Amino acid sequence: MNLSTVVVDDEQPARNELCFQLELLKDVEVVGQARDGAHALQIIKELKPDLVLLDIQMPGPNGFDVARELVSNRINSHVIFVTAYDQYAIEAFDVNAVDYLLKPVDPDRLAEAIRRARSHIRAARISEAQVPALENRDSKQAETRLRRSQIALRIDDRLLLVQPDDIVYASLSDDVITLVTGNLRGVSNCRTLDELHSVLDPSVFWRVHRSHLVNINKIKEIVPWFSRNYILKMKDPKSTEIPVSRTQTKRLREYLNL
Repeated sequence: MNLSTVVVDDEQPARNELCFQLELLKDVEVVGQARDGAHALQIIKELKPDLVLLDIQMPGPNGFDVARELVSNRINSHVIFVTAYDQYAIEAFDVNAVDYLLKPVDPDRLAEAIRRARSHIRAARISEAQVPALENRDSKQAETRLRRSQIALRIDDRLLLVQPDDIVYASLSDDVITLVTGNLRGVSNCRTLDELHSVLDPSVFWRVHRSHLVNINKIKEIVPWFSRNYILKMKDPKSTEIPVSRTQTKRLREYLNL
């Protein structure tokens, strides 16, 4: 699948570098460049590319303004934000960005983001072909579903997007939320577990303790503990043990018929 791509950045050297890296990737065609938000909207509306690599801080409309305009005009160009600033990641996901890359862009991370975009675009095309009635569904439900489709995970200076189904658990300690998947361990950009929980499926992710949120499909073992409470051993590489609070013990027993 050939991806038509537009690169948007107010600095020519940054555009040149991105275009150079994209040329090295298979089946990616840069069909246009833009130097600011207004120019970007003009080119994207004209060319309707599959993918837009979009800077955030630019003269005129910024990257978020451009992304929101694309959504409001039903232009199905998928967005990857490319920026020198890491503090906008959560807002980026609210406008359904496929990925969030930090400058200077690592070629491997760019390739990973393109693979992710290709997967999103392929799924969107299949869905559009098979279920045209989706456009008539309640827009609020659709936005909620999209927000839950990816979660930000910070590992050192990298921001990765993970699928909720891959999350094993999240734990809060010293105001930092550690988020663990099957093979990754990093920090969530969410400020509280409540905030993280609000973008996850509550039927799958349980707040089993004030400091712990678990994916019930990723529980490996339930260990009886004091006073008829339980410890959960999770399906991560360390088989992390998560305590279950008294208030959640009853719910767990009912769910598992214990």
